[in-house]
Amino acid sequence: MRPKLVVGNWKMNGSRAANASLLAGIVAGLDNANATCAVCVPAPYLQQCADTLAGGKLAWGAQDVSVHASGAYTGEVAASMLADFGCSYVIVGHSERRAYHGETDQVVAQKTLAALNAGLTPIVCVGETLEQREAGQTNVVVGRQLSAVLELLDVDAAARIVVAYEPVWAIGTGKTATPAMAQEVHAQLRSQLRERSAAAGERVAILYGGSMKPDNAAELMGQGDIDGGLIGGAALKAADFLAIIGAAA
Repeated sequence: MRPKLVVGNWKMNGSRAANASLLAGIVAGLDNANATCAVCVPAPYLQQCADTLAGGKLAWGAQDVSVHASGAYTGEVAASMLADFGCSYVIVGHSERRAYHGETDQVVAQKTLAALNAGLTPIVCVGETLEQREAGQTNVVVGRQLSAVLELLDVDAAARIVVAYEPVWAIGTGKTATPAMAQEVHAQLRSQLRERSAAAGERVAILYGGSMKPDNAAELMGQGDIDGGLIGGAALKAADFLAIIGAAA
């Protein structure tokens, strides 16, 4: 049985003072946590996480990474720089990056490889829009997005990623896929990983990221192929984030 993983995505939120309070509240409630836990924060706050969380149960990571290792790429942040700040994880291919910054499946794959080469665990986001779901294209869309990543990785690397299924229509809308709907997509992703290698199929955690909250977390994470959550709004409140972590059996 794969251990559960719960990751908070703060998106573009936070301040030094607010972060200090939030992190303290989360850390204070982690003593009996059964899940591996992390927060992915805006890049300016990585040092604050490193200073506050080093040696503890709460890992930290970034929300994006450059495909480039170094050079004349103003505003970009290299994977080696994230590793230098003690990051364990980095989110790649979030739907907001795909929609607002034009990131293609191939760019997401290159970012995944860059993260792995720096010793980071990439959280590879896949998901369909409402229009695509209503057109019956969910399996084709998420399959294509994951395939682009797996094609760029060798067998060993494919087993070292995390996948997050985030139906775009359920992010920040209050709408949530039913546990059965989410499990169906997760099962397809698991099958696709198994086709790449037995190790990838068994080891890769597949997170659900569409408005997971304290009141639906247990049922969602009780599904056979849902290994945790990538949490947005609920990750900004210590009590809510801890409740979701507590729901991970």
